[in-house]
Amino acid sequence: MFGASACGGRATTHHKPGTSHEQAGGSVGRLLTADDGSGNRLRQVDAEGAPTVTVAVRPDSEDGWNVHLSVRNFRFTPDSVGGAALPGRGHARLFLDGHPLARVYGSWFHLPASLVRAAGGGTGLTARLYADDHTAWAVNSTPVQATASLAASSGSASAPEESRPATPSPGTTLEIAVSHGKVSPDPGRTEIKKGRTVQLRVRSDRADTLHVHGYDKEARLPAGKTVTLTFTADRSGLFEVETHESDLLLTQLVVR
Repeated sequence: MFGASACGGRATTHHKPGTSHEQAGGSVGRLLTADDGSGNRLRQVDAEGAPTVTVAVRPDSEDGWNVHLSVRNFRFTPDSVGGAALPGRGHARLFLDGHPLARVYGSWFHLPASLVRAAGGGTGLTARLYADDHTAWAVNSTPVQATASLAASSGSASAPEESRPATPSPGTTLEIAVSHGKVSPDPGRTEIKKGRTVQLRVRSDRADTLHVHGYDKEARLPAGKTVTLTFTADRSGLFEVETHESDLLLTQLVVR
């Protein structure tokens, strides 16, 4: 993790005493009541000119993985962390299957294997962009993020796994909650255009496993936490999304 450094007399964007991060953020985007699943509220901006990120991972020759973040319409500002939200500025955070790993203030980050083990293991590495006031940049009520697979990158150090920017169009993100054995909203069918990125944001009140049949995509569901599973709908057909332990149908995806 990288720490913030002093700026040697340069003017910073830190807010004045007695004002909150949100008040200091002014009119940048629109602050939503929803959060990113880890307690940070979403700051929504228009899709045109919005920040984007892709993430690539490759095994390190000594330990763990080297992670490379490529951004557009965005600049890392480690000297302004904790200050007001300014357009296209801030930092990134890494998550492993929904578990927070580290805060990142630059394009490169070394992910040690010990950090992955400490997080309980996993393969889905997500990079998400945040403003200096720690609100999460969002488009269409969805955090600006991208996901790559550590498992897919483990076979060859010369061929890193690279993601697509995760700023999906409306209809590609599904918010699902499981509480006391009931699914909300009621399980239904969602039509997805083939080739589109799908994000499943699932929160369960008990530990379980999320599974997308046909795509063989899985993610652990820790109790009380929202987990985001991202994949590309590159196969046509009807696919069920369910939980393993509780055997609940969450939704059905119709890919055409």
